[in-house]
Amino acid sequence: MSSIETAPVATRARASGSPEIRRLLREPSAVIGATIILFFVVLAVFASWIAPYDPNAPDWMAIRAAPSATHWFGTDDLGRDVLSRVIFGTQASLAAGMVSVTVAVLIGLPFGLVAGYFGGFADMVISRLADALLACPFLVLAIALAAFLGPSLQNAMIAIGISAVPVFVRVARAETLVVGTEDYIAAARSQGLGDLAILTGQVLPNVLAPTIVQATLTMAIAVLAEASLAFLGLGQLPPAPSWGAMLDVARQFLSEAPWMAFWPGLAIIALVIGFNLIGDGLNDALNPRH
Repeated sequence: MSSIETAPVATRARASGSPEIRRLLREPSAVIGATIILFFVVLAVFASWIAPYDPNAPDWMAIRAAPSATHWFGTDDLGRDVLSRVIFGTQASLAAGMVSVTVAVLIGLPFGLVAGYFGGFADMVISRLADALLACPFLVLAIALAAFLGPSLQNAMIAIGISAVPVFVRVARAETLVVGTEDYIAAARSQGLGDLAILTGQVLPNVLAPTIVQATLTMAIAVLAEASLAFLGLGQLPPAPSWGAMLDVARQFLSEAPWMAFWPGLAIIALVIGFNLIGDGLNDALNPRH
């Protein structure tokens, strides 16, 4: 009976990919979200080939020029091409979203697994630390950490990642508590498997799905957080292009050159919507019971 009980986990890990992908492709929100994100990824990777101008090269004869055939998105207060700066700004936003969430998952997931699996004193300490971090609003904590570390894109990513850790601790802990009550976990223990083998071979595969969904949704928050930190001067430093920093400059010229704020603002909205849509689609595909 023990071998029958433990078999579904490994079998499910090998066979579930195809149905899940089919369910994902049937979700319009996931397809739209993936298309939006893929578009921005292409912009970020091939920015040097796609951008029509050097993003930091000023044109003193076209300061705050309106959109035209020469500058499709217009120019900023230094005559720099807004389209080129929006394209290159994609790199900072995507890097902030992906790197910071990766940091949060790598730290939060193991602690959540340990807290949910072992319980007791370990659970109490980890849960209280997570609660203490969650008591502080996400953006406020990120701003405080970024100000402490100093203004730079790397420090902003670290600050955002640390601020997102407690979310993944709670998700991993909750899912581990549920998985820990399943029969195949008891069967694995009866076969003499150690805690580490059960955590990595039985618990972790079943915790990954909700973690991936949460990671996708958190990327949208991370993009907004990076733009907010850059807006406050705590993220990507000028003259390197950043959507948040572009908005900070544009707010001084809203009446004279509204296009300076419109295009980076639209880019932030589009990327955040893309991550949210694919997150919802992943949730429906990986958790069909919901």
